[in-house]
Amino acid sequence: MTSKNPNALIIFLKNPVKGKAKTRIAKVVGDDEALNIYKQLIEKTKILASTVQVDIYIYYSFFIDEEDQWTSNQIHKALQDGHDLGSKMSHAFRSVFRDHKRVCIIGSDCPYLLKNDIDQAFNILELEDIVIGPTKDGGYYLLGMNQYYPSIFEHIEWSTENVTQQTIDQVNHAQLSHSLLRKLEDIDFIEDWEKFKKSDPIK
Repeated sequence: MTSKNPNALIIFLKNPVKGKAKTRIAKVVGDDEALNIYKQLIEKTKILASTVQVDIYIYYSFFIDEEDQWTSNQIHKALQDGHDLGSKMSHAFRSVFRDHKRVCIIGSDCPYLLKNDIDQAFNILELEDIVIGPTKDGGYYLLGMNQYYPSIFEHIEWSTENVTQQTIDQVNHAQLSHSLLRKLEDIDFIEDWEKFKKSDPIK
């Protein structure tokens, strides 16, 4: 597949399966409600993706779901491949870069993310090698590159508060340029979700 669009957005999704979605939230509200919350996060991500003028790649965690709400012909579906989050993201970037010049990746856990943030990320990649959207807990909600740099995924303690800083360390070690987007919050705990719902103008 060769695209005329130089920009691509990878979205990493966990298949919305009861008992596997939002497990930290499920410990408080149960599996059913945790799954409901995660489905709402996926829907917000889908709405966001529909507003950006880039090619969309959905990478699923367990299986490729051909019957879900991501049905547009403009959406490409694949399966995550790797032994940890870093290797999975690295594999996805390597694949998508075959057809695109600038690639960003997001998840579905940051409902504060807006179209302007994604547009800004791709604009930055016209000037910088790397763009990072940091989260307040030390991770990131967005990572973008202007070409495939596999070293960015090495020596990272995934799912810790060190992810963003260690990624920046890898960027600097590779003598690459980078910029940061605004800092946002992920939805990891029920308190995060309740806080977001109070701030969300679209109920």
